[in-house]
Amino acid sequence: MCETIAAISTAYGEGGIGIIRISGPESLSILRRIFYCKGSIKSRRMTYGKIIDPEDDSIIDEVLAVYMKEPSTYTGEDVVEINCHGSMVSLRMTLALVLREGARMAEPGEFTKRAFLNGRLDLSQAEAVIDVIKAKADASYEAALSQMEGSLSRKVREIRAAVLDILVDTTVNIDYPDEDIEQLTYDKLLAGLETVGDEIRKLLATADTGRMIKEGIRVAIVGKPNVGKSSLMNCLLRQSRAIVTEIPGTTRDTIEEAVSIRNIPVYLIDTAGIRETEDVVEKIGIERTKEAFNNADLIVLIIDASHPLTEEDEDILTRLENRKSLVLLNKTDLGNAVAPRDIAHKSPNSDIIETCLIEEKGIDEIEDRIEALVYGGELAQKDSIMVNDVRHEELLRKAEQAVCDAAAITKTQEALDIIEIDIREAFDRLGEIIGETVSDEVIDEVFSRFCLGK
Repeated sequence: MCETIAAISTAYGEGGIGIIRISGPESLSILRRIFYCKGSIKSRRMTYGKIIDPEDDSIIDEVLAVYMKEPSTYTGEDVVEINCHGSMVSLRMTLALVLREGARMAEPGEFTKRAFLNGRLDLSQAEAVIDVIKAKADASYEAALSQMEGSLSRKVREIRAAVLDILVDTTVNIDYPDEDIEQLTYDKLLAGLETVGDEIRKLLATADTGRMIKEGIRVAIVGKPNVGKSSLMNCLLRQSRAIVTEIPGTTRDTIEEAVSIRNIPVYLIDTAGIRETEDVVEKIGIERTKEAFNNADLIVLIIDASHPLTEEDEDILTRLENRKSLVLLNKTDLGNAVAPRDIAHKSPNSDIIETCLIEEKGIDEIEDRIEALVYGGELAQKDSIMVNDVRHEELLRKAEQAVCDAAAITKTQEALDIIEIDIREAFDRLGEIIGETVSDEVIDEVFSRFCLGK
């Protein structure tokens, strides 16, 4: 018989309420032994009562409890949730009583793992649960919610069904070549493989966007001292986080802050100005600036447009090659010694915006460019299926490679039993995404990333 598990399912700390979740066949009987109320406990009805220690009849807390009968529950098992006052003392004492009465402490992610094992969620949906919990902005929350509701699963199942059709046709023609069945031609086989390959590549094309929406994008703000880096940081944060003065070198270390821009999680990194210096502390800050530059998804270079380009400006511009970058020509209120065409000539792949950050001129356009970086002008987040998990992306790439290998040897008209090996490989890799062909080790690793109580 499956064990009954229990854990605190709300965040640790003080709050209005805290919830103990119990799942398994003994859930209701444990509740009945520690919960005293008027009347009977009915499924899916919140009931007021008291948690009482049956050993000495001492009252632990006044609570609201609900019993939910399987199979229509989160885990697919009998579930009880006890809504205590949000005191860690009450929660610990109530949980200890539940464990003493026969439940065991749940492992991290075990409630969701049981939902997966009981067929309530497939593996990609289960993985989305933790993404919903950890979402840092509206876009990441909506993408995770869409995946939890099965958008990615349905697409993967659709592609996998197409692969299965090809696999069945291939296998039948191998095993029963003399039977009265439709002969599989190499042209037909190749057409099917190319269609499947195109569908997988469409999913993979969303991976960069999905990653940035889930994890956020890192934006390094760079430039020589006193060009407006800290001013940009403060404008985007809508608060004075970085010190702004007319003294060069005020920022001597990197400052990182999280912000939501157009509902996208963004990590802004205000860096020390890059210049030649003998100051030991400032040198360390400049080294950290270079590290932030290398690790950023987007480089925002700020140039003082009121003065001609310096060696420092020229040096940073040369570093922008093959990087996603945005060049701000700042302090336009003081003159225009540098024009956009001067930058376009030296860094042709960079977007260029003229700004006056002291007046917040150009901020909307900067946010537009950040949004365009994420969505690429092609994806509408609310109606697109996106791949936002490294495991899923890796499996899709393996499936695509298997399909490509099968197509390549189909063109040379190799024996069907050789082609079948690659087709089956693609079928299995797609199955790993949704958990239909996945090892216990992978399942354990996935759920180990969950928090306790979920």
